[in-house]
Amino acid sequence: MRLETQKKFAAGLSISSNTLIIITKIIAGVISGSISIISEAIHSFSDFLASILTFFAVTRSAEPADKEHPFGHGKYEDMSGFIEGGLIIFAGLFIIYESAKKLITGYTMEAESVLGIYVMGFAVLANFLVSRYLFYVAKKSDSVSLLADAEHLQTDIFSSLGVLLGLILIKLTGLTLLDPIIAIVVAVIILKTGYMISKETLNNLLDGSIPACDIEKIEVILKNNCVIKGYKNIKGRKAGQYKEIELTLLFNPDMKISCCHNICDIIEAEIKNTFGNANIIIHAEPYK
Repeated sequence: MRLETQKKFAAGLSISSNTLIIITKIIAGVISGSISIISEAIHSFSDFLASILTFFAVTRSAEPADKEHPFGHGKYEDMSGFIEGGLIIFAGLFIIYESAKKLITGYTMEAESVLGIYVMGFAVLANFLVSRYLFYVAKKSDSVSLLADAEHLQTDIFSSLGVLLGLILIKLTGLTLLDPIIAIVVAVIILKTGYMISKETLNNLLDGSIPACDIEKIEVILKNNCVIKGYKNIKGRKAGQYKEIELTLLFNPDMKISCCHNICDIIEAEIKNTFGNANIIIHAEPYK
């Protein structure tokens, strides 16, 4: 399966699984009256919206560069990831709000919680399998939006496990107060994940630098080439699955242009072999 096709399949699989999970959680939440299950349904709905965004992003980012977007469409993935982070944060705040109301005003939960236990168990298993596949494809393709979607589903796994444990405890002890408390704990996990995703993708959208360790890898490649007299102005940014890298190489003033060009091609190939998806611009200057 081609990489771009695999990315679209992964995004489509996420949409399908989230749709099924949302429906089952809503049914179980309404029947049991559990705020923690309903909050999980809200969380899954944010997963669903994120999956839609991811599918759109991987489809658009795969399009080649054109006159309107001469540097390609990679930023669509960063935009998708940033919106997904915002959706996660919104879901977390909404769950805290609803849970706090339940704690203040009080509420009764139906004694029958077996359905909720089965539904949450199913949600954990389904999200685990889908998120593992998304992580695999995201790592293989260096897709920011697929990685954000996988992280999104992973928070659903932890939160669903928390709700599952809470429902079991409620079944054993009859303490329904545990339900909104567990929902708040779930929301805190959700907020942390949303913040991390938003922070990373916003850095990419604002053309923040690639990590220092990536710059060091480039410097190692340059230092291992004995023809180069020096280098400067190494810059890099992330655009979706691509790294945009610029640098200046210093050559002997007597070296022919064709020789400089060949060395630049060699350096470019080595950097691409190191990072995979990378667009590289090299400027050559005489060494003084």
